[in-house]
Amino acid sequence: MNLAEYAGYDGIGLAELIRQKEFSAGEIAELVLEGFDKVNPSLNAVIEIYEDRLAQADQLLWPDTPLAGLPIFLKDIGAGEAGKLQEMGSRLAQGHTSETDAYLTTCFKNAGAIVLGRTSTPEFGFAATTESILNGATCNPWNPGLIAGGSSGGSAAAVAAGIVPVAHASDGGGSIRIPAACCGVVGLKPSRGRVSCGPDADERLFGLSQEFVVSRSVRDTAAMLDAVSRPAPGDPYTILQPRQPFLQAVGAATGNLRIAFAAESWTGVEVNAEIAAKVQQVARMCQDMGHTVEAAGPQVELGPYFSALGVLWHASLGYKCDQLAQQMGRTVDRDHLEPVTFELYRNSKKISVADIFNARYALNSTRRRVGKFFEIYDLLLTPTTAQLPVPIGTIDQNQDVALEKWYIGTSQFNAFTNLFNATGLPAISLPLCQSATGLPIGIQFAAGFGHEDLLIRVAGAFEEALPWADRVPPIHVGNS
Repeated sequence: MNLAEYAGYDGIGLAELIRQKEFSAGEIAELVLEGFDKVNPSLNAVIEIYEDRLAQADQLLWPDTPLAGLPIFLKDIGAGEAGKLQEMGSRLAQGHTSETDAYLTTCFKNAGAIVLGRTSTPEFGFAATTESILNGATCNPWNPGLIAGGSSGGSAAAVAAGIVPVAHASDGGGSIRIPAACCGVVGLKPSRGRVSCGPDADERLFGLSQEFVVSRSVRDTAAMLDAVSRPAPGDPYTILQPRQPFLQAVGAATGNLRIAFAAESWTGVEVNAEIAAKVQQVARMCQDMGHTVEAAGPQVELGPYFSALGVLWHASLGYKCDQLAQQMGRTVDRDHLEPVTFELYRNSKKISVADIFNARYALNSTRRRVGKFFEIYDLLLTPTTAQLPVPIGTIDQNQDVALEKWYIGTSQFNAFTNLFNATGLPAISLPLCQSATGLPIGIQFAAGFGHEDLLIRVAGAFEEALPWADRVPPIHVGNS
């Protein structure tokens, strides 16, 4: 099997080849290495390959699962693997290793996935682009002069370029969905608590962040959700489990849904006209499918909402920096943090305990308002990002600019995503459309709490109606 043939399979397809003994897991892993060597120099998406795993692949005992033998990468922040580097895109954490496997990593392995390396992230996953002083910039496979999105840009670029069909990702303000939109892959942010943060944390980023994957197919997303959406011992609460496997939702009837759509941002951020038009087009398609479609959006008190997000993001960053500085024997300064990150850190020192409690109260009020919205509507349809990918160097953290200006640049990409981190609701970005210049345009669907199954059913319907599997970026393992 050559690279073009390899990249034509999704994760379930590759696992089926291994199950039928048409190819071994080791042979598939070797193709991952070949693809990495071919395209990663142009992308800088994968920052380390575990070459020792290539020889081990055929020696592992595979469980009877749809994903046994699947090659994956872990993002360089979040779920780690014992003994492996996890540097979080920061010089402050350079050389840091994980002490234990995260429960999510264990779930990946129990499903038969082989972790073959780690992907890039911006410093502490704080940007909507994947650029860092430590590892450099990750390029977009559709245009290497443009951002791949962030903070899971390394994973999204690696999947879009065909190196692996699935990669780990995390999302504290849009960090799964933004790069999925920029690179043209599927990115689901699950409901709060769907994927355990154990054993080292009960919640990440005060509950704003969830971890999962990016993939090229809806069925891979569903199968991965089946593999990892199980509670860990000691979790503070357990989310309601689905009545049937998520994989069975792919291709299942959606029923007649009431769908709201918003082509304009409720935060006031300007939306690219081409992107807005594509949302209108998808809304019309929903109507043609028999759904009731209305223009509507959630009502949010923006002042308290944005203040609350800032407090929680900054407080979390400040704590992590202090923790790492002590652990690594370094100082928190401009020699170890990028300029924007350092200013965010300095802001964290102004936050009081009362500020944190007030922030949590404000987000509780937001959750209640948005929860009522999803009692009226089954789904909300929006753009994933308000703008198309911008040139590298535009919104990274290595800039001596006022934080307000940096936030304005970032807000073009998280205006439609961060509400679902604040509320804990599930949301998915699908690569349904393309710009006139051939760049992917991500379309986001959000649903009520715990309704990932509905998102998967709708995603499956649109994967059939507007298929994206044959869209291949210029930087791709299958290209000559």
